[in-house]
Amino acid sequence: MIPSEIYIHPMITLTRTDSSNPDFVALVKQLDAYLAEKDGREHDFYNQFNKIVNLRNVVVCYANGIPMACGAIKEFDKDSMEVKRMFTQPDARSKGLASRVLSELESWAAELGYKKCVLETGKRQVEAVEFYKKKGYSIIPNYAQYVGVENSVCFQKGLK
Repeated sequence: MIPSEIYIHPMITLTRTDSSNPDFVALVKQLDAYLAEKDGREHDFYNQFNKIVNLRNVVVCYANGIPMACGAIKEFDKDSMEVKRMFTQPDARSKGLASRVLSELESWAAELGYKKCVLETGKRQVEAVEFYKKKGYSIIPNYAQYVGVENSVCFQKGLK
């Protein structure tokens, strides 16, 4: 895929790309290290659902040309895209970058004709749970592989 850039601010750029993007791959490695620490022994269970091969809808956020945040969407069902691999560098948190990435992913899903986004995060990722609530996501029953998983919390949001 040829990346396409969206200029948000003179120093902030969002790039639509795919999972072959080396900046996305590097950010996901940091995300995986963070999640391995947070999830402990459960990390291997979650990790099997977080492969990034062949993701066609990836957004990387750059600040002054440096990759600082990322996220992806993949088809969940005919009406829904699942938000995956959301991450912001620790020193760039609370600056609105994740909000920009998520908004871009939601716009992209809507452009592709999807009606909602769904996602799963861990209850131990308290900041993530609060972030998604703040962004208009509602808690739903755990879906698919997350049914019965105590640490998982699933969300959905309708798209405009």
